[in-house]
Amino acid sequence: MIIDVSHHQPPSKIDYDMLANQVKFVIIRTQYGSNVIDRHYKTHHREFQKRGIPTAAYAFVRGKTIADMKKEAELFYERTKPFQPTFWFLDVEERSMNDMRAGIKAYADTLRALGVEKIGVYIAHHFYRQFNIDVNDFDAIWLPHYGKNNGTATSKPSFPCDIHQYTDRGRLKGYDGFLDLNRIVSDKPLAYFTARKDAAKLTANHTDLTFKTYTVKRGDTLWHIAKRHGTTVADIVKWNRIKNPHIIYPGDKLRLPAKTHKSKYYIVKKGDTLSHIAKKHDTSVKRLVELNHIDNPHLIYPGQKIRIN
Repeated sequence: MIIDVSHHQPPSKIDYDMLANQVKFVIIRTQYGSNVIDRHYKTHHREFQKRGIPTAAYAFVRGKTIADMKKEAELFYERTKPFQPTFWFLDVEERSMNDMRAGIKAYADTLRALGVEKIGVYIAHHFYRQFNIDVNDFDAIWLPHYGKNNGTATSKPSFPCDIHQYTDRGRLKGYDGFLDLNRIVSDKPLAYFTARKDAAKLTANHTDLTFKTYTVKRGDTLWHIAKRHGTTVADIVKWNRIKNPHIIYPGDKLRLPAKTHKSKYYIVKKGDTLSHIAKKHDTSVKRLVELNHIDNPHLIYPGQKIRIN
């Protein structure tokens, strides 16, 4: 069970021993915009962590300009870093600026520059298409979709995601009130979200890898290179003895693993159908539906990211 909490769940009403026995991962709000700091986030982190429950952090995004977004990211980082969350989520539920895609990218890029490795995004379901956020910038997608909202999972999001928040009326022993309940709906294991250090620990031993040479292009960052090649920033730094992971230049040569097991993805174009995509990639519609948790195989949209294998 995964829950997310804020100061709306005050410590005085929580039996942490009892609640911790029923959850495996807790996502805790740090702030609401720049100025509202969650009153109990520090206590929530300390109490769950001392009971062996991994904690992540989220921040409700309210920046009105690119500069605001960067400032919010910096405050989120400074306020949260003492608790070493396993994942950092941006909570995007309101249109705080016209170009939300650019604003959210600036927020995420700022966190990356500060050294955050694993960043996810929570997007209000009804704003998913309107905001047009580049989900490729993130390591996990978290979406709400409540269905009957009776405390159980009665629906699935209409868009691909990793974590599904399926109710805000959940009940668990240890808290006398409603809780947000979540479940993993992708092929990512729980350990992907709960590992305290870089996800490199979840990959196979690299001692037997063969390497290839990659030439850095204009606009590249180590994070984007790592994601494209199925590895991590930490490993690229180690393999190439990089002193500052934030500084690379076009033309630099990097050693990267020649063989990886990275899943293949396809970005839907106007006029595409699952049948055409399946045929093009030598697979089946049924397999695509299973891999991407698609409810309606006749409903896909341009820009949607489809996992192929």
